[in-house]
Amino acid sequence: MRKIPFSVQILLGLVLGVALGFVARAYELSWLAGTLDTVGGVFVQLLKLAVPPLVFTAIVVSVVSLRGVANAARLALKTLLWFGATALVAVSVGIGLGLLTDPGRGVTLDTAAATAPKKTGSWTDFLTGIVPTNPVGAFVEGNVLQIVFLALIVGAAALLVGKAAEPFVELNRALLEIVQKALWWVIRLAPIGTLGLIGNAVASYGWDLLAPLARFTTAVYVGCAIVLFAVYPLLLVAAGRLNPLRFFAGAWPAIELAFVSRSSVGTMPVTQRSVERLGVPREYASFAVPFGATTKMDGCAAIYPALAAIFVAQVFGVDLGFTDYLLIAFVSVVGSAATAGLTGAIVMLTLTLSTLGLPLAGAGLLLAIDPILDMVRTATNVAGQALVPTIVAAREGTLDRAAYDSAGRRTPGERTAVERDPQDARDGRLAPAPA
Repeated sequence: MRKIPFSVQILLGLVLGVALGFVARAYELSWLAGTLDTVGGVFVQLLKLAVPPLVFTAIVVSVVSLRGVANAARLALKTLLWFGATALVAVSVGIGLGLLTDPGRGVTLDTAAATAPKKTGSWTDFLTGIVPTNPVGAFVEGNVLQIVFLALIVGAAALLVGKAAEPFVELNRALLEIVQKALWWVIRLAPIGTLGLIGNAVASYGWDLLAPLARFTTAVYVGCAIVLFAVYPLLLVAAGRLNPLRFFAGAWPAIELAFVSRSSVGTMPVTQRSVERLGVPREYASFAVPFGATTKMDGCAAIYPALAAIFVAQVFGVDLGFTDYLLIAFVSVVGSAATAGLTGAIVMLTLTLSTLGLPLAGAGLLLAIDPILDMVRTATNVAGQALVPTIVAAREGTLDRAAYDSAGRRTPGERTAVERDPQDARDGRLAPAPA
């Protein structure tokens, strides 16, 4: 299997998963559907297992690494500004597409039976939820937003303490390497995870469930495709004077893994390797990518909540005005950290609905197809997380243009960003192809 390119392995898992899913649904093979569900669930659970230590150590190390980056404060500010600007463009695409397609018009659903999801978001919960009452509890509960807060505070303190904090920083570097190594083993299981996730989705949902929401589902995929393949290439050309084809060639392993894993944080090591391979300096990439993986969500926090809010409003017969659309844009740009890199965007959607005064039960109407939507949302998230560091580095003059122009081109015996071991990528070596 290692002789087969990783992207081909993913494609084979996708095709086989769809086929098995159709067989399970057509012949009502509950044992097959259950097996697919278990395989996909175990893969996602393995990714989630690595999230708390990965996020904490990656952000602590990345903040401390800013010491060696010239104009670190300016780079951090520019990164934040580009995060916000691209989120604003993405949510504008979502709103525009929602107004054009009217995804909720004519949809007949049992709104009386809809219930609000267990996890909901409000501005009060979001703001008070940033600071943990118990630091250990944040890790036990897997509250990524609180872990990010702790990591930023600890990293900043270690940066200011300086030499005395070096043993602690080295411990975090070692832990980060260990977690990434273990996560790499999980990532190599992605073709099997893809088979289970896609197969279970097909077996569970099928066209009968998707049919009433077909227009909404199509709108989400089209919106993400517009941002991915129209907006991002335009930004690369206009802001960075970069060839978009080379960007996608370099970033594709991360985008592909994000699509099947539905986890921005789980994809983070591959995203960082891809960004470095595109010529972004390692010191800057080690800050921008982990930070983006927990806050930069163009799919989950911009396109999707905009379309979903319009869908819910139309299903419940509520007319949205110009101010409501401005609120959607505001929530998307400011509140995207609420998604915190986890699979799903329900918290972000309920935050948007509560801000607009729409029924939170409307989110329950979309829960059934959320895994189908989450694949393209997460792929868009990760593409944006790779895009911003690349553009910022290009505008700052620190991007290795030769590395960028050669991204995605494989020489004989060379592996992709996914196939290479993390240690090889870190040391700048190319692992030889297996015999």
